[in-house]
Amino acid sequence: MPIRVIAGQGVRRVAVLGAGSWGTTFSKVLADGGSEVAVWARRPELAREISESKRNSDYLPGINLPRNVWASHRLPEVLDGVEYVFLSVPSQSLRANLQIVRELIPHDAIVVSLMKGVERASGMRMSQVIAEELGISAERIAVASGPNLALEIAKEQPTAAVVSSTSLDTATRVATAATNSYFRSYVNTDVIGTEFGGVLKNLIAVAIGIVDGVGYGENTKASIITRGLVEMTEFAVAYGGRPETLSGLAGLGDLIATCESPLSRNNTAGRLLGQGFSFADVVKQMNQTAEGLASVAPILALAQAKGVEMPIVSQVAEVLAGTMDPRDIAPHLTTDGDTPQPES
Repeated sequence: MPIRVIAGQGVRRVAVLGAGSWGTTFSKVLADGGSEVAVWARRPELAREISESKRNSDYLPGINLPRNVWASHRLPEVLDGVEYVFLSVPSQSLRANLQIVRELIPHDAIVVSLMKGVERASGMRMSQVIAEELGISAERIAVASGPNLALEIAKEQPTAAVVSSTSLDTATRVATAATNSYFRSYVNTDVIGTEFGGVLKNLIAVAIGIVDGVGYGENTKASIITRGLVEMTEFAVAYGGRPETLSGLAGLGDLIATCESPLSRNNTAGRLLGQGFSFADVVKQMNQTAEGLASVAPILALAQAKGVEMPIVSQVAEVLAGTMDPRDIAPHLTTDGDTPQPES
């Protein structure tokens, strides 16, 4: 049995499904904000380590977890009586996981997506998959996004995030739970823009990693980041997102952090591609999910459906397919042919 902290009267009881680096880090954020946090870990030995040692040496070596975090590999134990369910599983396995847990989630619990991907088969955002599989209203669903590199947050380096829901009350409740001395959550009601910002910045980060791996410098990367934000904004707005969301934490903020940090999985994946590794080799070397790699194809399909041009993401797709040499990517990304184009 896991070592469980008994919540006092008025203490929030939350579950986090997924014990990778981000799920564990967000568990710490919530616990440091005053909640009792139950973590679902797929492997019993990892659940035992989290509960007994307050460590997750596989994903967050050297980080001590709060005493009000415990874990189990048994879903009924983790979900029993919780008020909030935070989902931190690979985006491509979300639907299958929801089919397992939907009868276990309390009928009035708020469900929060911590994931930054789109479903490859359907092109659906994570909140859409949640609504479809759980059969719950949009008012019970929230998403969290922003410049959130897990290890930095686990070390309690100050940062901020945005929580979005169609219900401002729901977003506010989740943001209150996810706020502490080093982590501040803001709110908005633009779920579309917030989710797509988190997805699209991963694709630009792969491009930045590629040119970094090739050996190009800061001018190239700055050009790609800037033009990448334009692509992100045009895409999100085409699907109903608000442009100001892409200028905020869920867009520009997350884009800068993910593109500039070696802690970013998507940046790392791109850098390996730029160094000449094949897509298959990159997947083998990555011990954690780089969501951007799985999102390229469905995002391009969605862009085509709305007539949105995404030259940067298109070139990343060609590198992934092996039809473009990574060294040829920067000229394609930073120019539009011989005719000068307006910046916006």
